[in-house]
Amino acid sequence: MRNGSIPGARGRVRPLTLLGDPLLRAPCQEVTDFGTELARLVEDLFATMYAAQGVGLAANQIGEPLRVFVYDCPDDDDVRHVGHVVNPRLVESDGVVIRGPEGCLSLPGLEAGTERCDHAVVEGFTMTGEPVTVHGTGFFARCLQHECDHLAGRLYVDHLTGWRKRRLLRQAARAPWGR
Repeated sequence: MRNGSIPGARGRVRPLTLLGDPLLRAPCQEVTDFGTELARLVEDLFATMYAAQGVGLAANQIGEPLRVFVYDCPDDDDVRHVGHVVNPRLVESDGVVIRGPEGCLSLPGLEAGTERCDHAVVEGFTMTGEPVTVHGTGFFARCLQHECDHLAGRLYVDHLTGWRKRRLLRQAARAPWGR
């Protein structure tokens, strides 16, 4: 495999946007230019996601308020899914609701049991403007829902209630990056 064909191989690792940054709470803008800047952004997203050892990353998590995310995530059958979606729309999230561990690169080192549907379908486009539909089950469905939330200005902490939410917010306040 050529070096240039590995997602993120030509990308630049960018600083992560952390909890507390208003950019994470603002809905992202639709992408209208499917040119070289978008291709560079997708490469940077992959490079940053891999450097941070994540399974998904949205553009606003590296300071770009655009509707784009990347993923390299297994499903519950350990099938690896790698790709990106531009201007995604979560068109289905159904099936059994499962509470499972969920973390976020914008809240490094923290996780909480978060309820998500075990099936999701996202429609959008590739960086070249081709339509794409992504189906996810299990952990991959969780990833798709999580990344779509980011682009709408939501975080997984917004799905938490009661003691789970209070505990996570206390942990975030005590974290070195949260001060």
